[in-house]
Amino acid sequence: MNRIAALSLAILTSLVALPATAAEPVKIGVVTPLTGTYAPIGQQVRWGLELATREVNASGGILGRPVELIFEDEEANPAVATQKAEKLFQVTKVDFLTGTVNSGSTLAVGQLAERNNRLASTTVSFSDAITGDKCSPNVFRVNARAGQQSAALAEWLAKDKGAGTAIYYLGPDYEMGRNTVAAFKAAAEARKMKTVGEVFAPLGNNDYSPFFGQMRAAKPAVLYTSVAGNDTARLFTQLDEYGLRKNLLIIGASGTVTSQNMGALGKVADGYVTGVGYSPEIDSPENKKFLAAFRAAYKADPDLYGADSYGLIYFYKAAVEKAKSTDTDKVRTAMSGLKWMTPQGEKEMRAGDHQAVQDMYAVRVENGKFRIVSKVPGPQAVGPDTCTRF
Repeated sequence: MNRIAALSLAILTSLVALPATAAEPVKIGVVTPLTGTYAPIGQQVRWGLELATREVNASGGILGRPVELIFEDEEANPAVATQKAEKLFQVTKVDFLTGTVNSGSTLAVGQLAERNNRLASTTVSFSDAITGDKCSPNVFRVNARAGQQSAALAEWLAKDKGAGTAIYYLGPDYEMGRNTVAAFKAAAEARKMKTVGEVFAPLGNNDYSPFFGQMRAAKPAVLYTSVAGNDTARLFTQLDEYGLRKNLLIIGASGTVTSQNMGALGKVADGYVTGVGYSPEIDSPENKKFLAAFRAAYKADPDLYGADSYGLIYFYKAAVEKAKSTDTDKVRTAMSGLKWMTPQGEKEMRAGDHQAVQDMYAVRVENGKFRIVSKVPGPQAVGPDTCTRF
């Protein structure tokens, strides 16, 4: 072998020996509360996203690219959420954004997503406005909205208590709180139950006793509440201390009592009933597999936030693979009308308003566990498409 041939062979050998360049990751920004009142919800969001991401990466990623999650703390504050989202869109150059818990944050981040020509999805926010009158072509909701929760809960309550049942409402004073109260009130009144009062407390409220006099005077049979996170423990404990839980059925939004605050609530949560899109009791192969993986990873049960966040990664994966690209316009088209499998079963992303259609359940807390008491099929629970923007 002459000198030139030997040199050429050496160069070729060295090139073959070089490791292949790693594929550019698919970047998903996560703006979620990691501190503050809603930190327990943010923890479930993080767990669900990370579990699904590990599974996806272990099976080859998305289009052969690994998924990278980049977290920012939104503190359940819309102003903070928009600042963090702008950083992820402009500086980090994420392909997709999720995580927002506060409904006001989701609405604000949706506007940013449009301006940056990026897509965003919530796995938590309940406000009907997100996929209703304030819908956005760039925002998708994989979790159940307030109206879906209300349909499942009101259907059960009408059968359990009947027409004429007196209901008092106590919600947190911001977008989600007012929207969830309005949604359930409409569903209950449509079934001939009556409203005897309502009040809204500040987010992060420490003392609910000033509202108890008005509640006693109204003599409700049912209290509906949509407080969440650490506020739930304060409200339920104070209701018990002031003797208001006696002969009062407490019901509410699906985020009020979760696996994250169940331990702090203890016995005061027993009997609470809510409408949800997820329960660990769902008897399906997909849910059993998810439950086993979640419990092994975190030594805890998932709640609806963990399940919906887990399902989101598979929603995005299915859309990108259908689009064969992470391009915003192509993925948006692929997401509209998409069906994908989740721990809850198959979901469908309604093309008209970007709201996920899914079966809904009424569940009751019994000895620290959620027990399914009734089910409403997805098409019956989802309600009409009221989005007119696209």
